[in-house]
Amino acid sequence: MEIFEEYAFEAAHRLPNVPVGHKCERLHGHSYRVAVHITGPVDDHAGWVRDFAELSDAMRPILDRLDHYYLNEIEGLENPTSEVLARWIWARLQPVMPELSQIVVRETCTSGCVFRGEG
Repeated sequence: MEIFEEYAFEAAHRLPNVPVGHKCERLHGHSYRVAVHITGPVDDHAGWVRDFAELSDAMRPILDRLDHYYLNEIEGLENPTSEVLARWIWARLQPVMPELSQIVVRETCTSGCVFRGEG
């Protein structure tokens, strides 16, 4: 079984490694959406894979670090593409959520990425 929960945060960034003149080279912001997916068996007694509250508790410090910040100033996010951001979130969440199966980062309504871990 796979379950997921979605979160939102607002943040500014710029992409320092794009070609000169690229629009993402300039400082701008996004209303990010992050979906956190975990996979596992349904517990016969509880009836769930994991309590959604546990997932939210694990995500809280991550979201607190990202929401309304300039992402480029956060260690590990100096080049904060969606792909880099998804890996960054995974690295912080996976140790406390070993059932983590994918992180989906959407930076706009129509664009984003899916990260399923290194491997």
